[in-house]
Amino acid sequence: MIKTVRIFFWVVVVSAALLQLWQEYEVLQWRHPLKVALYPVNADGSATSAAYIASLRAEDFEQLAAFFSREAAKYQLPLRRPITFYLGPEIHEVPPAPPAVSAPLHEIILWSLQFRWFGWRHQPEVGVPLDIKLYLLYHDPARQRHLRHSTALHKGRIGRVNLFAENSQHSVNAVIVAHELLHTLSATDKYDLNTHQPQFPQGYAEPYAQPLYPQSMAELMAGQIPQSTQTSRMAKSLDEVVIGRPTAREIGWLH
Repeated sequence: MIKTVRIFFWVVVVSAALLQLWQEYEVLQWRHPLKVALYPVNADGSATSAAYIASLRAEDFEQLAAFFSREAAKYQLPLRRPITFYLGPEIHEVPPAPPAVSAPLHEIILWSLQFRWFGWRHQPEVGVPLDIKLYLLYHDPARQRHLRHSTALHKGRIGRVNLFAENSQHSVNAVIVAHELLHTLSATDKYDLNTHQPQFPQGYAEPYAQPLYPQSMAELMAGQIPQSTQTSRMAKSLDEVVIGRPTAREIGWLH
């Protein structure tokens, strides 16, 4: 009897793993538009963040959908709008914060499980079945001028995105949301983790430009526009961002 239970347990585990692998494969085939829920979170409990969240409307995120449509067309993806965004209701609990980069592996694994459990518990209906969930953590810029790095998980397709609750930051916020979204689709960072400078050539929007500097656009997974070998500036909006070929290959837009 005990042996039968053990066999049944491992069959369930293996079946669940295979199902998840198949679902991940199917998503990157781009046979249908991906549906992304955006859940606002008042990360600092401030009145400023509360007011900003209350002012958000679905059309505020149209620039994200337009950006992915524009970039997908360059790679001849057979979808006019590959990603559709849905603004969900406010979540009144802050997702668990990730451990430090130098944390032991077991702490990172534990956090990953906690975050996925959080995502399972906090996914209010938006009217459609979801492919990806992003929790938008808004902060009052008067309280905090520098935000912690955002993070997203490919397993579970969820993201924790730190943003400023300020209208003037809305376009920059969109760049950050787009960056984290692609992490849920297997895209990797294209910048040096120590210097935060874009990696050459994969982190450059125009790696073959002559002269090479200054660049005029940012590669999304680098986030910065190279100005010289050692300096760069943050993209101000998605109008200054492209999805480069290495990233397009990672997310299944290029083979």
